[in-house]
Amino acid sequence: MATTRRTILAGLAAATALKALPARAARRTAMPKGFLWGAAISAHQSEGNDTNSDSWLLEHLPETVYKEPSGGACDSYHRYEQDFAIAQAIGLNCYRFGIEWARIEPEPGQFSQVELDHYMRVLAACRAHGLLPIVTYNHFTVPLWFATRGGWEAPDSPDLFARFCERATRALGGQIGMASPFNEANIHLLVKVLRGAATPEYRAARTAMIAAAARATQSPRFSSILFADPDRIDAHLLEAHAKAYQAIKAGPGDFPVGVTLTTQAVEAVGDDSLAPTVEATLYGGWWDAVNASDFVGVQAYTRLRVDAKGLAAAPPGAEMTAAGYEYYPQALGQVIRLAARKTAKPIFVTESGIATDDDARRVAWLDASVAEVEACLRAGIDVRSYIYWSLLDNFEWTQGYGQHFGLVAVNRDTFARTPKPSSQHLADIIRGS
Repeated sequence: MATTRRTILAGLAAATALKALPARAARRTAMPKGFLWGAAISAHQSEGNDTNSDSWLLEHLPETVYKEPSGGACDSYHRYEQDFAIAQAIGLNCYRFGIEWARIEPEPGQFSQVELDHYMRVLAACRAHGLLPIVTYNHFTVPLWFATRGGWEAPDSPDLFARFCERATRALGGQIGMASPFNEANIHLLVKVLRGAATPEYRAARTAMIAAAARATQSPRFSSILFADPDRIDAHLLEAHAKAYQAIKAGPGDFPVGVTLTTQAVEAVGDDSLAPTVEATLYGGWWDAVNASDFVGVQAYTRLRVDAKGLAAAPPGAEMTAAGYEYYPQALGQVIRLAARKTAKPIFVTESGIATDDDARRVAWLDASVAEVEACLRAGIDVRSYIYWSLLDNFEWTQGYGQHFGLVAVNRDTFARTPKPSSQHLADIIRGS
């Protein structure tokens, strides 16, 4: 049964009483008309039981590098109306979520009308709660059949993805408010940048996992985006985005289709820094893809400090998040300004969040991040949203459920949602905007 708005509001009030939080200073910048306040999730990380996906297989291998399997995740597949009610109670006016390719096309060319009908109900419920649906067609996971034939390394992978996008849009396009073909379309290039920081043991374990997946599926070509060779998939992903953009824009529906990027604040440290090389590697040809699309979504969590040898450690004494990287909300302003230099397209903050078990630090993150958006608006930059990652404490890929990004806690046994004080703080920010 869907949670009522009254129950959710009571939960928010209870969350506020859990911990006294400092009052936020009066805001000086009014958000422009139509500014989007939102939260984000992904299909695999929140829905649960995504059994036809590549990630599900990888999570369950004896050789896995995942700390635990996703299992039921947050059961958002069934409890999406609860999530929308929470988002509405906070005062959000948009919600960013994914449709799962592995559910919709479980076998090549075989599309499930049952699943398409399900996502139509999800979209309708999203709108019924006053939330603009922002849809991600692919958030890392792919159907198992797609991974076994080479994933994004296969030359025809762009055409297969465009076929999925066309079919999904034909069924769902009339309800979609905004969309992107990929989440963090350049994620593989971030993997390339960070590759040198991985230990030899982890690299060997990752290789062993993919080899085990190939054996388990009797496919020597098994490939999964987070573990693939970036140089073998980048051109195909760029082509896939271009073809998916055309397929989605064909409608039905008339909504903007953009590129979301993992945007890192790349900072030079000392003389002869490799920062320009790192930045060029991270973005590759994706700014060109942005300029051929309708908007860019920036997704910022921290900064990358780069010296003459490559990636440098955080400064001595720097605060670190539970995800193991530096607490640095100022990165958001830096990447918004980067985007403004690279494109004239509208800029949306499609993810910004922190992994922490100290909700007061999440409150501080929200204040600092929104302040960065305000400063960019005062500078005349066309920023149109602030979307927090994530609404829920959900499955964080290889790290399992140990990292908590959510505004809302989720009981791992019952799936009960408990709003944190930070959710009320975000509600206060929105009311004051």
